[in-house]
Amino acid sequence: MRKWKIALGAAVAVGAISVASVHLLDMGNLRLSTGTAGAATPAPAAFVMPVPVASVVKKTIPIYLDYAARIEPIRSITLQARVPGYLQEQTAQDGADVRQGDLLYRISPDDFQAALDQAKAQVQRDTATLDYARSNLGRGTELAKSGYLDKDSFDQRTSTLREAQASLALNQAAVRTAELNLSYAEIHAPFTGRLGSNQASVGTLVSVAGTVLNTLVQLDPIYVTFNPSETDLAEIEQARAAGPVDVEVLLPGQTETSQKGELTFIDNTVDHSTGTITARATIGNAKFTLTPGQYVRVRLHIRQQPDALMVPQTALGSSQLGKYLYVVGKGNTVDQRLVSLGPTSGDLVAILSGVSEGDQVITGNLQKIGPGMPISPLPQKPAT
Repeated sequence: MRKWKIALGAAVAVGAISVASVHLLDMGNLRLSTGTAGAATPAPAAFVMPVPVASVVKKTIPIYLDYAARIEPIRSITLQARVPGYLQEQTAQDGADVRQGDLLYRISPDDFQAALDQAKAQVQRDTATLDYARSNLGRGTELAKSGYLDKDSFDQRTSTLREAQASLALNQAAVRTAELNLSYAEIHAPFTGRLGSNQASVGTLVSVAGTVLNTLVQLDPIYVTFNPSETDLAEIEQARAAGPVDVEVLLPGQTETSQKGELTFIDNTVDHSTGTITARATIGNAKFTLTPGQYVRVRLHIRQQPDALMVPQTALGSSQLGKYLYVVGKGNTVDQRLVSLGPTSGDLVAILSGVSEGDQVITGNLQKIGPGMPISPLPQKPAT
């Protein structure tokens, strides 16, 4: 019994030693494995956002005032007949572009030609009568001197001559009237412009100033009318005092100037109900691009602004505090600047406060950065 207990105790001791040895071996392997892994995988470096930048530049820019405007013709008339008659011919098509003096309509001239022929015949008759009366008075003058013609007969011959002269003058006026009526049978364009839609078919009996034939509007040059506010009036008048004010016209949906002209009229009264005044520019329209009744936008060039600080409009951001720019700060970190804006010039906008000349503003990746973040500025593109 004693030997068995001794043998059992020895076996337990050997087992404990074996378990301890295995545990120590595993811990050594774990330390070795951990040390090897730490040496092979270093901690990753922080990511730095690359951003495009542009320098704040100083330049002289034009200052404009923008307005909605409408196109109006300088002249627009209704074509009507000056003599009655049947409409014989329409020589210009509807909507045709015509020049001053072009024949547009012809009224049947037969009645007016007959009246002219009659008036000319009357002139010929009166001319013969006048010649006889003049000769008769000449003979009567010689007879009166010799005493063979009494004074009453001589006065009758003088009166007959004067009547013949008056009758001739009357019929000569009738000839001129007949010639005018005959010329009125042809309706010509009083100025260069564009016709509208015909309103009297061929064969229509037209009356004097009662039957509308068509309309004619002048297209070149043309008026552009707009309504500046009374607050802008002082600037506009100051610009007019310095010289002609250039006006640019922009068609709907366009950003480039279509035509240019000059400010030619400002009304003499401000509309008290709207606080605006009527102004008008005269625009060259040789290609007939502008049409009366059309709505456009106009820009008045009132002055040049020197030394304006300009940045790309793409660099602007908005927040509850207003407009801001992200600027490259010390150590290539993001610096946020609240700014106030001035006029635009193309893709650039003037900054009135918040930045200085030479500052580098961030123009891209604005949604991925914030104040204080490290950044990597990309090479600049030349400023435009």
